[in-house]
Amino acid sequence: MTHESSPLHRAFIGISGLIGVGKSTLARRLGEHLDLDVYYEPVDDNDYLEDFYADTPRHAFAMQVYLLNRRFQQHQEIIWRGRGAVQDRTIYEDSIFAKVLMDMGQMHPRDYETYVGLFRNLANFMCRPSVIVYLDVTPATTLERIQSRGRGCEQGITLEYIERLHREYAVFVDDISRIIPVIRVGWERFGDIEAIADAITREYTETSYLRDVRL
Repeated sequence: MTHESSPLHRAFIGISGLIGVGKSTLARRLGEHLDLDVYYEPVDDNDYLEDFYADTPRHAFAMQVYLLNRRFQQHQEIIWRGRGAVQDRTIYEDSIFAKVLMDMGQMHPRDYETYVGLFRNLANFMCRPSVIVYLDVTPATTLERIQSRGRGCEQGITLEYIERLHREYAVFVDDISRIIPVIRVGWERFGDIEAIADAITREYTETSYLRDVRL
Protein backbone atom coordinates (compact mmCIF):
# COMPACT_ATOMS: atom_id res chain seq x y z
CA MET A 1 0.00 0.00 0.00
CA THR A 2 1.40 3.39 -0.99
CA HIS A 3 1.32 6.34 1.38
CA GLU A 4 -1.29 8.03 -0.83
CA SER A 5 -3.63 5.01 -0.76
CA SER A 6 -3.30 4.43 2.99
CA PRO A 7 -6.34 5.38 5.13
CA LEU A 8 -3.86 7.32 7.29
CA HIS A 9 -2.57 9.54 4.47
CA ARG A 10 -3.57 13.01 5.74
CA ALA A 11 -4.61 11.63 9.15
CA PHE A 12 -3.99 13.63 12.33
CA ILE A 13 -2.51 11.03 14.72
CA GLY A 14 -1.88 11.91 18.36
CA ILE A 15 0.65 9.82 20.32
CA SER A 16 -0.41 9.70 23.95
CA GLY A 17 1.22 8.36 27.11
CA LEU A 18 3.21 8.94 30.26
CA ILE A 19 6.56 10.71 30.53
CA GLY A 20 9.41 8.81 28.93
CA VAL A 21 7.46 5.86 27.49
CA GLY A 22 8.77 6.36 23.94
CA LYS A 23 6.22 8.73 22.37
CA SER A 24 8.79 10.86 20.54
CA THR A 25 10.57 7.85 19.06
CA LEU A 26 7.32 6.31 17.87
CA ALA A 27 6.09 9.65 16.50
CA ARG A 28 9.28 10.10 14.49
CA ARG A 29 9.29 6.56 13.10
CA LEU A 30 5.57 6.59 12.38
CA GLY A 31 5.91 9.92 10.59
CA GLU A 32 8.69 8.49 8.44
CA HIS A 33 6.73 5.31 7.74
CA LEU A 34 3.53 7.11 6.75
CA ASP A 35 5.20 10.19 5.23
CA LEU A 36 3.51 12.52 7.71
CA ASP A 37 4.86 15.66 9.39
CA VAL A 38 5.85 15.21 13.05
CA TYR A 39 5.26 17.74 15.82
CA TYR A 40 7.31 17.09 18.94
CA GLU A 41 6.62 17.95 22.55
CA PRO A 42 8.49 21.18 23.45
CA VAL A 43 11.48 20.12 25.57
CA ASP A 44 14.79 21.60 24.40
CA ASP A 45 13.29 25.07 23.94
CA ASN A 46 11.07 24.95 27.04
CA ASP A 47 12.23 27.82 29.24
CA TYR A 48 10.18 26.59 32.20
CA LEU A 49 11.26 22.94 32.32
CA GLU A 50 14.23 23.12 34.69
CA ASP A 51 12.54 25.72 36.91
CA PHE A 52 9.42 23.57 37.08
CA TYR A 53 11.29 20.52 38.37
CA ALA A 54 13.44 22.63 40.71
CA ASP A 55 10.48 24.42 42.34
CA THR A 56 7.24 22.86 41.12
CA PRO A 57 4.68 24.77 43.26
CA ARG A 58 6.12 28.09 42.16
CA HIS A 59 6.21 27.32 38.43
CA ALA A 60 3.40 24.76 37.97
CA PHE A 61 0.78 27.18 36.63
CA ALA A 62 3.18 28.98 34.28
CA MET A 63 4.47 25.65 33.01
CA GLN A 64 1.00 24.31 32.25
CA VAL A 65 -0.11 27.51 30.50
CA TYR A 66 3.10 27.51 28.45
CA LEU A 67 2.53 23.91 27.34
CA LEU A 68 -1.13 24.55 26.60
CA ASN A 69 -0.22 27.52 24.41
CA ARG A 70 2.49 25.63 22.52
CA ARG A 71 0.34 22.57 21.95
CA PHE A 72 -2.62 24.68 20.81
CA GLN A 73 -0.29 26.34 18.30
CA GLN A 74 0.83 22.92 17.03
CA HIS A 75 -2.72 21.57 16.94
CA GLN A 76 -4.02 24.50 14.89
CA GLU A 77 -1.07 24.39 12.50
CA ILE A 78 -1.75 20.72 11.79
CA ILE A 79 -5.40 21.48 11.03
CA TRP A 80 -4.63 24.54 8.91
CA ARG A 81 -2.00 22.79 6.80
CA GLY A 82 -4.48 20.02 6.07
CA ARG A 83 -2.02 17.32 5.12
CA GLY A 84 -1.99 15.19 8.23
CA ALA A 85 0.62 14.82 10.95
CA VAL A 86 1.78 12.90 13.99
CA GLN A 87 1.78 14.85 17.25
CA ASP A 88 3.94 13.84 20.21
CA ARG A 89 1.41 14.19 23.08
CA THR A 90 -1.96 15.80 22.44
CA ILE A 91 -3.32 19.00 23.90
CA TYR A 92 -6.00 17.02 25.73
CA GLU A 93 -3.45 15.34 28.00
CA ASP A 94 -2.15 18.52 29.59
CA SER A 95 -5.19 18.63 31.87
CA ILE A 96 -4.08 15.29 33.36
CA PHE A 97 -0.83 16.80 34.58
CA ALA A 98 -2.56 19.94 35.86
CA LYS A 99 -5.06 17.87 37.88
CA VAL A 100 -2.36 15.69 39.41
CA LEU A 101 -0.35 18.77 40.36
CA MET A 102 -3.41 20.21 42.10
CA ASP A 103 -4.21 16.91 43.84
CA MET A 104 -0.63 16.76 45.15
CA GLY A 105 -0.84 20.30 46.48
CA GLN A 106 1.63 21.66 43.93
CA MET A 107 -0.85 23.85 42.07
CA HIS A 108 -3.35 26.14 43.78
CA PRO A 109 -6.99 25.14 43.08
CA ARG A 110 -7.66 28.69 41.86
CA ASP A 111 -4.86 28.37 39.28
CA TYR A 112 -6.19 24.96 38.25
CA GLU A 113 -9.68 26.36 37.65
CA THR A 114 -8.19 29.19 35.60
CA TYR A 115 -6.24 26.65 33.56
CA VAL A 116 -9.32 24.48 32.96
CA GLY A 117 -11.33 27.53 31.89
CA LEU A 118 -8.63 28.54 29.43
CA PHE A 119 -8.47 25.03 27.98
CA ARG A 120 -12.24 24.90 27.52
CA ASN A 121 -12.22 28.23 25.68
CA LEU A 122 -9.43 27.04 23.36
CA ALA A 123 -11.24 23.74 22.78
CA ASN A 124 -14.08 25.65 21.13
CA PHE A 125 -11.71 26.44 18.25
CA MET A 126 -10.15 22.98 17.84
CA CYS A 127 -10.95 20.29 15.30
CA ARG A 128 -10.39 16.81 16.69
CA PRO A 129 -7.53 14.48 15.75
CA SER A 130 -8.34 11.50 13.54
CA VAL A 131 -7.13 9.04 16.16
CA ILE A 132 -5.16 8.91 19.41
CA VAL A 133 -2.66 6.11 19.99
CA TYR A 134 -2.20 5.53 23.73
CA LEU A 135 1.03 3.79 24.73
CA ASP A 136 0.12 1.89 27.89
CA VAL A 137 3.11 1.24 30.18
CA THR A 138 3.21 0.37 33.88
CA PRO A 139 4.43 3.07 36.29
CA ALA A 140 7.48 0.99 37.26
CA THR A 141 8.61 0.61 33.65
CA THR A 142 7.91 4.28 33.01
CA LEU A 143 10.17 5.32 35.90
CA GLU A 144 12.93 3.00 34.64
CA ARG A 145 12.78 4.60 31.20
CA ILE A 146 12.85 8.12 32.66
CA GLN A 147 15.92 7.25 34.72
CA SER A 148 17.67 5.45 31.86
CA ARG A 149 17.40 8.36 29.43
CA GLY A 150 19.21 10.50 31.99
CA ARG A 151 17.54 13.85 31.51
CA GLY A 152 18.92 15.66 34.57
CA CYS A 153 15.88 17.71 35.51
CA GLU A 154 13.67 14.59 35.51
CA GLN A 155 15.68 12.54 37.99
CA GLY A 156 13.60 13.74 40.94
CA ILE A 157 10.37 12.31 39.49
CA THR A 158 8.85 9.86 41.98
CA LEU A 159 6.97 6.61 41.51
CA GLU A 160 4.01 8.14 43.39
CA TYR A 161 3.77 10.93 40.80
CA ILE A 162 3.90 8.41 37.94
CA GLU A 163 1.28 6.20 39.59
CA ARG A 164 -1.07 9.16 40.00
CA LEU A 165 -0.59 10.09 36.35
CA HIS A 166 -1.20 6.50 35.29
CA ARG A 167 -4.52 6.39 37.14
CA GLU A 168 -5.62 9.67 35.60
CA TYR A 169 -4.61 8.46 32.14
CA ALA A 170 -6.96 5.48 32.57
CA VAL A 171 -9.82 7.91 33.23
CA PHE A 172 -8.71 10.12 30.35
CA VAL A 173 -8.66 7.26 27.83
CA ASP A 174 -12.18 6.15 28.78
CA ASP A 175 -13.49 9.71 28.52
CA ILE A 176 -11.74 10.88 25.35
CA SER A 177 -12.61 7.66 23.49
CA ARG A 178 -16.25 8.75 23.53
CA ILE A 179 -15.47 11.54 21.07
CA ILE A 180 -12.12 10.57 19.45
CA PRO A 181 -11.10 7.04 18.39
CA VAL A 182 -8.40 5.67 20.73
CA ILE A 183 -6.10 2.75 20.02
CA ARG A 184 -4.53 1.47 23.24
CA VAL A 185 -1.23 -0.33 22.67
CA GLY A 186 0.65 -2.31 25.32
CA TRP A 187 4.13 -0.75 25.18
CA GLU A 188 6.08 -2.61 27.86
CA ARG A 189 8.27 -3.78 25.01
CA PHE A 190 8.84 -1.46 22.07
CA GLY A 191 6.90 -2.71 19.05
CA ASP A 192 7.89 -3.06 15.43
CA ILE A 193 7.02 0.11 13.52
CA GLU A 194 5.43 -1.70 10.60
CA ALA A 195 3.32 -3.81 12.96
CA ILE A 196 2.02 -0.80 14.83
CA ALA A 197 1.38 1.13 11.62
CA ASP A 198 -0.61 -1.83 10.31
CA ALA A 199 -2.49 -2.10 13.61
CA ILE A 200 -3.35 1.61 13.58
CA THR A 201 -4.47 1.39 9.94
CA ARG A 202 -6.61 -1.67 10.68
CA GLU A 203 -8.19 -0.44 13.89
CA TYR A 204 -8.69 3.09 12.58
CA THR A 205 -11.31 1.76 10.18
CA GLU A 206 -13.30 0.04 12.94
CA THR A 207 -16.38 1.65 14.45
CA SER A 208 -15.53 1.06 18.13
CA TYR A 209 -14.05 4.13 19.74
CA LEU A 210 -11.67 2.28 22.08
CA ARG A 211 -9.58 -0.50 20.62
CA ASP A 212 -6.92 -2.60 22.32
CA VAL A 213 -4.19 -4.07 20.14
CA ARG A 214 -1.37 -6.51 20.77
CA LEU A 215 1.73 -6.42 18.62
